[in-house]
Amino acid sequence: MKVIRNLADITPELKGSIVTIGNFDGIHLGHRKIFKRVIEESRRYDKKSVVITFDPHPKKIIHPERRPFFILAPAEERLSLIETLGIDTTILISFTWEFSQTTAEDFVTDILWKKLQCKKIVIGYDYKFGKDKGGNADFLRECGTNLGFQVEEIAAIKMGDKIVSSTNIRLSILAGDVTTASKMLGRPYNVRGIVTRGYRRGTEIGYPTANIESEKVIPATGVYAIIAELDGKRHQGLINIGYCPTFGNEEITAEVHILDFHGDIYGKEMEVFFVDRIRDELTFENPEKLKEQIQHDITRARVILAPHVTEFRNEG
Repeated sequence: MKVIRNLADITPELKGSIVTIGNFDGIHLGHRKIFKRVIEESRRYDKKSVVITFDPHPKKIIHPERRPFFILAPAEERLSLIETLGIDTTILISFTWEFSQTTAEDFVTDILWKKLQCKKIVIGYDYKFGKDKGGNADFLRECGTNLGFQVEEIAAIKMGDKIVSSTNIRLSILAGDVTTASKMLGRPYNVRGIVTRGYRRGTEIGYPTANIESEKVIPATGVYAIIAELDGKRHQGLINIGYCPTFGNEEITAEVHILDFHGDIYGKEMEVFFVDRIRDELTFENPEKLKEQIQHDITRARVILAPHVTEFRNEG
């Protein structure tokens, strides 16, 4: 997949392409439905399939007062996922305050038409763009009538009574419901980060842990069964997210314990795939009670993880 990070680098081969626009945070099932349609139409017309997306997430620029704002997938992860789905080109626009002042009309005229002369635009059911969100499906259809491109709006995907959306996925993760989040994503929810040294209290009680930090949404406090990928190999494990109340920590941490693993992993990159939540975070009378509970957690994790050891990967 070709990645264009500067609008000036758009080449003539993209003229007449089939385009979609969006933040596409998480690349969930709804996004995949849009990309599939873009690819279908690009093949039908023998044109390029193009995704236009933004970095950083527009909300970080437009609403800087809303902190923290957690994302589901950083730009490079989104690009990797988009590539696996078969898109020809992604245009990654640097979203600055100046760019945020671009009106919907200017976006259509200057980018979609002058730069791309797009043949068709495919968008999600509720997508809005441009300054003050002045652009939507009806606006695009009016522009398409005047300029000569088609517009298709893709219906939402629902799971039960919930729409598959980045917002609902974030809410599920923040509530600790990683199984629902993973179903909406179409893959296990993952976080990736560098392993850092923590308080080393896990080592002191016989269960060494590795701290991992990430800019992505971290699930609610509690213990989860996970698959950890390290140096290209997958391992069963658990992650404890919380304040470790037994030891009176004041800062929230995400501590991974890899089952049946011995080795120095500090400073390495680890990817964690969440499988299921085991329990809430608890306070124990003493470290011995905590050790007993951890052993119960490990037993439970092995049961949960047994069917999944080899299947987790971002394969689209």
